[in-house]
Amino acid sequence: MIRLGWALAVCALLAPVASSARPPKLAEGARYVAMGSSFAAGPGVGPTTPGTPARCGRGTLNYPNLVAAKFKLKLVDATCSGATTEHVLGPWSELPPQIESVDAATKLVTITIGGNDVAFVGNISAALCEQAPTPDTRCGRWRTATEAEWQGDEERMRKIVREVRRLAPDARIVLVDYITVLPAAGKCPALPISDERLTESRAAAKRLAGITAKVARDEGAELLRFSETSRRHAPCSPKPWSNGSVALPGDGIPIHPSRLGHEAAAKSLARLLR
Repeated sequence: MIRLGWALAVCALLAPVASSARPPKLAEGARYVAMGSSFAAGPGVGPTTPGTPARCGRGTLNYPNLVAAKFKLKLVDATCSGATTEHVLGPWSELPPQIESVDAATKLVTITIGGNDVAFVGNISAALCEQAPTPDTRCGRWRTATEAEWQGDEERMRKIVREVRRLAPDARIVLVDYITVLPAAGKCPALPISDERLTESRAAAKRLAGITAKVARDEGAELLRFSETSRRHAPCSPKPWSNGSVALPGDGIPIHPSRLGHEAAAKSLARLLR
């Protein structure tokens, strides 16, 4: 009986602690900063946001805008197509570091970054060019990322989370990993690349998702495994959320999330934030 009473007393003491550990509810009008590359910026997903750098391609229907509208948040969209982790932490030509958008009043920060550091989409584009019947001078070449580049990518992702926490101690930090843009198995007419390049690109996607999850876990950030959520919605699936080598006007760009993809990301993020 004594042991039972002691156990019940301990549970009573721990219950309030567990409750207080829940993330705070986002208040209407709370400041929300979105950072990342094109997979967050949403180039071609709706009109480009007026007054923003044209090269960043911040679509008005990207997932940050949809989440901000859902929760009635004040969005500061710092995303930019082509950005790397270095561009989040430091300036990029005329663009200031994305991290400078975060301040002490910020209550939510979402981050989708890391793919450009290791040429993830660039390599898929190069693989498409390799299969083209005629050479295209605009095509880039396949570039296998070095181990040092992968390690640097992870280290900078960690630094981003730590900097956000330093600048905005009360903010919820959510890492949103990359939408699935490759078929899980077999060939896909919408993404005609060789079996070898498919295998290599799938391995890169898996490693990128693994690094994102590891950083979130180790640094105490929240994680939206959108790569897993979207796994059954790659190009050539019955209901794709990402584009293959071709994108319709207003529906994103090739090898990127479509409007459906951004809508799905916003819905998944809304569930997590609740």
